[in-house]
Amino acid sequence: MVSARLTMSGVCGASLRVFVFTFCGVLLSSEAQTPSPAPVPCALKSNTSCSDCLQNVACLWCEPTKLCLDYPVGKILPPRSVCPLNDARWGVCWVNFQILIITVSVVAGVIIIGAFVCCLCCCKCEKVGNKRDDAKLERQTRMRKARQKEKRTEMQLRHDEIRTKYGLAKGNPYARMDDH
Repeated sequence: MVSARLTMSGVCGASLRVFVFTFCGVLLSSEAQTPSPAPVPCALKSNTSCSDCLQNVACLWCEPTKLCLDYPVGKILPPRSVCPLNDARWGVCWVNFQILIITVSVVAGVIIIGAFVCCLCCCKCEKVGNKRDDAKLERQTRMRKARQKEKRTEMQLRHDEIRTKYGLAKGNPYARMDDH
């Protein structure tokens, strides 16, 4: 069990490092690529290089055909007829759409699982807090009942004293009639 945790944490740590390095690389690469003031149509950049094509953010580079195409904005992902996902490049030359989809889905899954675990931990902690509160309330109830019992006993003693003082003893209800 302990070795499984260590292995799992090692895998998670390695995955996290890969994600951070990839994310930082994308940010640094995207900062270096600024769109030109007058964008040249994408088709004119065909048969050049990926970096030349992707200077315009509206362009999509297809690696095997060396074509620079207008990104199909009507669709989220470019269709296979335009360029296969593992060969399509957009934004940066070293990330293809297939890797991008896998990375985004894994990151989204990790975030969802993390949120789910946090919710479970919060609920569990809340239940523990409720148990503590319930135990405290139970103690207070027991103490209150004990005080009530003491007061009831004192009141009973006082009432018995008054009854004996005026001849209304509980033990013999006909004693008062005998005296007259």
